Amino acid sequence: MIIAPLLLSLTLQASLPKPSPSQLEWQDAEMGMFLHFAPNTWQDQEYDNLSTPLGAINPTKLDTDQWVRTAKSMGAKYFIFVAKHVGGFCWWQTTTTDYSVKSIPWRGGKGDVMADVAKSCKKYGLRLGVYLSPADSKHGVDVGGKAKDPSKQGEYKALFRTQLTELLSKYGPIHEVWFDGSLIFDVSDILTRYAPNAIVFQGPQASIRWVGNEEGITPYPAWNGAKFDPKTWGTLTAADGTPDGDRWLPNETDSRMRNSWFWNTRNEPSVKPLSQLMEMYEASVGHGSFMLINNTPDTSGLIPAPDVARAKELGEEIKRRYSLPVVYSSGHGDLIEAMPSSPTVIDAAITMEDISQGERVRAYVIEGLIEGVWQTLATGTAIGHKKIDKFDPVRVSKVRIRITKSVGEAQIRKLAVFRTGS
Repeated sequence: MIIAPLLLSLTLQASLPKPSPSQLEWQDAEMGMFLHFAPNTWQDQEYDNLSTPLGAINPTKLDTDQWVRTAKSMGAKYFIFVAKHVGGFCWWQTTTTDYSVKSIPWRGGKGDVMADVAKSCKKYGLRLGVYLSPADSKHGVDVGGKAKDPSKQGEYKALFRTQLTELLSKYGPIHEVWFDGSLIFDVSDILTRYAPNAIVFQGPQASIRWVGNEEGITPYPAWNGAKFDPKTWGTLTAADGTPDGDRWLPNETDSRMRNSWFWNTRNEPSVKPLSQLMEMYEASVGHGSFMLINNTPDTSGLIPAPDVARAKELGEEIKRRYSLPVVYSSGHGDLIEAMPSSPTVIDAAITMEDISQGERVRAYVIEGLIEGVWQTLATGTAIGHKKIDKFDPVRVSKVRIRITKSVGEAQIRKLAVFRTGS
């Protein structure tokens, strides 16, 4: 009588989607920094209307070391550079267009911001990613790489493929590639040849998905599984996650330090307070997602001082709250306990699954032993890479997690409790 349920459980366990080594590495990194910079920075607006004379673009103080140091201070492990935004301006020495860094006064037209970013990332130990917009206003191309004039579709496809080849082949290992708005044509051969281990955002080869908002909030539960459909795969969001998915497609949650992606003369007051950034962290990384926070230089080429300072504050506060647990444990099965050396006040817990074995937990309860009685501190469904649970401060002599529903045996990589005082 026991054999049938056991066989069913083993069958379900074997069918769980599992992450690739690149996805595992990416999810463990947890945070990255976006950087948006384009002619619209000089236009004081969010989108490039192609009105800026290229002779006016001269970011004389541009310092990619400052950019990458800002990312590192925030706790980022990835740096995603917007090499070409939707306007079509290219920050590298491309052969495909004159609407690029080679046509501006900066460094006599010989500069290459992508090359500088790559050197800075290597210097400070961050993984380099690149955003190459399929949309391109300069060439009359809409979202996904669809030419407004169908007769020019083949020409733009060739141009885009050349741009992608340049970016992936000339600047060292590329760890993440962004195709914002997805991609209507195939570039799998280029990805396979030059960046076989890169994480891909949207498009037919997507290995991560957009969370579905730009507010830094990952809805809960945010399951890592998704059901494959070649027609929709590159546009799925967190809303499409399901524990019954057949492929692993984790969420990336992107947001901004300011209220816009690009610097302008009006948005310094919108630099987010530390409290909001921490709420975003706890509702993105703390919901099993990857957090990608944008910073943006001004026309001098530097990230403004208030943004730099706030990024550092964010990194320091994450460490203050979550780097030193009161006690931690790990294990497998339906019950994992941890006992501090003496009764201790706690107000948060971090639970992590060993997702290399798939996302197995479907429901759990975290409990604290308070004056000899087990009391519920938090409940949830998905754990995945990481779940942060916060609760009112309580003094416990022991904590435990009870897995009340799972597919196969739960594999708990970490159960840790903290006194954050937040």
